[in-house]
Amino acid sequence: MTFTWPWMLVTLAAVPALVVGYRRMLRGQAQRRADLAALGLVTPTPTRPDTARRVVPVLFGAALTLMLLALARPVASVAEPRREGTVILAFDVSTSMAAKDEEPTRLDYAKAAARSFVDKQPSSIRMGVVAFDGSALVLQQPTRDKNEALSAINRLAPQGDTDIGRGILASLGAIAGKVITAAGGTEGGNPETPIGYYGGTAIVLLTDGENTDGPDPLELADLASAAGVRIYPVGLGSTSGSVLQVDGFSIATALDEDTLKQIARTTGGTYYPAADPATLAQVYDSLELTWTSRMVPREVTSLVAALATLLLLAGAGLSVVRSGRVI
Repeated sequence: MTFTWPWMLVTLAAVPALVVGYRRMLRGQAQRRADLAALGLVTPTPTRPDTARRVVPVLFGAALTLMLLALARPVASVAEPRREGTVILAFDVSTSMAAKDEEPTRLDYAKAAARSFVDKQPSSIRMGVVAFDGSALVLQQPTRDKNEALSAINRLAPQGDTDIGRGILASLGAIAGKVITAAGGTEGGNPETPIGYYGGTAIVLLTDGENTDGPDPLELADLASAAGVRIYPVGLGSTSGSVLQVDGFSIATALDEDTLKQIARTTGGTYYPAADPATLAQVYDSLELTWTSRMVPREVTSLVAALATLLLLAGAGLSVVRSGRVI
């Protein structure tokens, strides 16, 4: 325990002085009563000990001590529960994410929902941002700084192919804090080095699910499951699809829900078919994050004062029951 005003602790020196003075007063009263009893003017003091007579001053003394202690504004370390974990927002930034079956585009729609998601997170949640197309890049390592996460989201732009497997692998690397390379490069689901176990972590995979390159995302989903990481795919676009004009070519693109649902089932996550703010709120509610506690300083002056008041009332009540008066 620490004190905001430690210099007020000097007032505690008054307690032993009052105890000494009180004991002297009691001895003086006992001597005068004995003298008067010898003269037959009062009844002799009973030999049976009066426990209540001793308890009352102890209660008053303890109450006074706590009141003086409260003047120093004590601060105690209190265990505070909080929800902790790491969430990686993995964005598909392939060319197909420029399709306009979500307004204004699939990617812009996902970015707007993700910004709302980041704004609502408590400070105990670390958030990272991964972008993947034909390759994958960790744009923002997990951080509790919302501005850094938002800045990374704002920089996203569509280009290239779609490699969901590499996106999952990069997200696992961001969670583990190290580069994870699967055996034989990135074309397999088995890592060259142990990943470890990371309970209380999740990957929110924002994609249209059209995998066109790289390792099998289901193998990487198995790897995430073994590491205790749940993946929550969020489908962008429509199953009926859309047509993009890229460099004079027409490219048809449609939401592939089957792959995303399998990824969710493999890791114990949940698939969501839209990326609006309400959907991502559901994602957060579903996240299997961990509850931890940390010691935080809290001023407990009011608690100390309340305890002193209770002791004072107990002493006064006992005194009234014993002698009909408080003192």
